[in-house]
Amino acid sequence: MKAVKETHFNFPKQSNFYKGKVRDVYTIDNQFLAMVVTDRISAFDVVLPEAIPYKGQVLNQIAAKFLTATKDIVPNWVLATPDEMVTIGRICDPFKVEMVIRGYLAGHAWREYSSGKRTICGVSLPEGLKENDKLPEPIITPTTKAAVGHDEDISRADILAKGIVSEEDYIQLENYTKALYQRGTEMAAQRGLILVDTKYEFGKADGVIYLIDEIHTPDSSRYFYAEGYQTRQQNGEPQKQLSKEFVRKWLIENNFQGKDGQVVPQMTEEIISSISDRYIELYEQITGEQFVKDNSENLLARIEERTTAEINKLI
Repeated sequence: MKAVKETHFNFPKQSNFYKGKVRDVYTIDNQFLAMVVTDRISAFDVVLPEAIPYKGQVLNQIAAKFLTATKDIVPNWVLATPDEMVTIGRICDPFKVEMVIRGYLAGHAWREYSSGKRTICGVSLPEGLKENDKLPEPIITPTTKAAVGHDEDISRADILAKGIVSEEDYIQLENYTKALYQRGTEMAAQRGLILVDTKYEFGKADGVIYLIDEIHTPDSSRYFYAEGYQTRQQNGEPQKQLSKEFVRKWLIENNFQGKDGQVVPQMTEEIISSISDRYIELYEQITGEQFVKDNSENLLARIEERTTAEINKLI
């Protein structure tokens, strides 16, 4: 199996390049972004040493599907998807917060709650909740968008007090976040899934707020299987889920949480293959479509050729 770990393209009128945790982002003519979703994988804000075959294709294609399905709620940044692993869109000035919304007590929120905290990002939670319980209503728990290092929890009050986002814009971001989560929840339910929690990123261009980056992918979201959810909760059993949480749990079990001095455990071929399979499983579950593995002889040449052709159309 082949994987794209990094790219070094030189596209027409390329004016900048940024390497994120997972994405390689090319600025074109200071007008557009060509975003290559690589097969890199990160957890605990650390990029793991091995890439996961087909992961980039899964993320890019799921995001494209959901961005198309939600553009009646909020305009998004996408202009074209010339390749399975590439999205081209308009440049936006990103807000310095990620809008995390949670309908269930899982993952990071559960770890905070189980440590004794009853307020997360300024939102109070009731006593007596168990891991993976449905919350009385979805809660928004924003994080700061860190350029390097770890994203940090932040409250609505702190965001406004520090002037990170204006109150007018933040109210709009909250409204968009709730509406997008509702749409995602409905689409997941049609596929027998529960959208547990997810995050959205927004930016602004010419005074308009746009939804940017990916949405409702296994990197940005957590899904449970709906069938058997109640029974598992009543019996205190772990939920059957499709998300990147299984990668985090594997790392935790092997004494890695991204802390100083910790070493990433060895990623064997078996582990890499199992992670790849889980990403493909989520794609097929959430889209209802069979995943088509693109086994091009030269992935980088394919990406470069298709992306260059689309860029030439735009400029």
